[in-house]
Amino acid sequence: MIKLKRLNGETFTLNAFMIEQIQSYPDTTITLINGKKVVVKDSEVEVTELITSYYKRIGIIHSLSEVGNTSE
Repeated sequence: MIKLKRLNGETFTLNAFMIEQIQSYPDTTITLINGKKVVVKDSEVEVTELITSYYKRIGIIHSLSEVGNTSE
């Protein structure tokens, strides 16, 4: 889960696994896997860093790198 700010300054927590796409229009727009769009104050780079940090905290980045290094 990552903490973000809406355009009105209100904070909310978003499940990072629900994110399909992040774009800057110039406002940062996050498209979720269910098609819903959320516009936030945080920059695209900040959101990406929050997601990466979250994945590291829960150990998924290490797991993904191990999967990529296996040979069949």
